[in-house]
Amino acid sequence: MGNKTAVRHLVDLLMTVVLVLLMAYFLTDQEIHEWLGAGMLVLFIAHHLLNRKWLRALNRGKYTPYRVLQTALALLVLLCMLGSMLSGIWMSRYVFDFLPTQGHMGLARTAHLLCAYWGFLLLSAHLSLHWGIILGVVRKAAGNRKPSALRTTALRVLTAGISGYGVYAFVRQHIADYLFLRSHFVFFDYEQPPVLYFLDLLAMMGLCIAISYYLGRALQHCMNRTAGRNSPQKEDHP
Repeated sequence: MGNKTAVRHLVDLLMTVVLVLLMAYFLTDQEIHEWLGAGMLVLFIAHHLLNRKWLRALNRGKYTPYRVLQTALALLVLLCMLGSMLSGIWMSRYVFDFLPTQGHMGLARTAHLLCAYWGFLLLSAHLSLHWGIILGVVRKAAGNRKPSALRTTALRVLTAGISGYGVYAFVRQHIADYLFLRSHFVFFDYEQPPVLYFLDLLAMMGLCIAISYYLGRALQHCMNRTAGRNSPQKEDHP
């Protein structure tokens, strides 16, 4: 693995960790939440600088269904992240307090709520685009270079379990209410152990990763089947 690739993976990992901590803002005070947001802004810029080759290639090549999914997820994540960061900067009382922002706090708070929860789910789904690479790195680090039917089955069972709990956590945490602004105030049960809330967040991330990953696999499978049907058939030779 090259140095640039390692740095890119490190930035992605840090973004994932900071994302989870930002979503657990009930467990931190306002100032820490703002510093985490500022850190996410720095990581966000670094992520795009490290992936500028992909950005320059957006207007080149054929757009297959899988590439459309990749690009749509990336653009939606970009919009959510920008909305979340700009609204967060507008409401800042510590890190960006020096900026002359006044009024419209209700609008900024609503935009922040909307972008934060949509961004959490979409960024989690976006992680699935790198999931094959992550699995390959883990497999190589564990010394398992060859595919294993048993390992594959175990991973699928684990994925199903995490996804099932992710659905439960999605309902229990009332996420749909925030995604569609049925509620402008986030409910948090302070009696639940913090570790349980983090498990809910990770399970919902796992659910989004699984949905996006298997959707991408299905699109690639359909593309391969279509390409196979359209390719010229080989003649049998005596």
